[in-house]
Amino acid sequence: MTTKLTLRIDERLIRQAKTYGQAHGKSVSKLVADYFALLNTRMDRGQEKPTPLVDSLYGLLKDKGLDQESYREHLAGKYGL
Repeated sequence: MTTKLTLRIDERLIRQAKTYGQAHGKSVSKLVADYFALLNTRMDRGQEKPTPLVDSLYGLLKDKGLDQESYREHLAGKYGL
């Protein structure tokens, strides 16, 4: 059973979604439904797994001797604090 859903979304995002949908042969409704299904699948598996890009960055700075104080110093230098 399908049900109508009203969403309030920025016009620019709607245009982008329509362009993407046309390029991939899907309606905006189908894109939204696919996304919701993906979220549901992840929750069913008990996973809020990071994206592949984020996953590939995990541990990249391990053993680099960085800590919170180093990060604060970096930010202070970058923003002149």
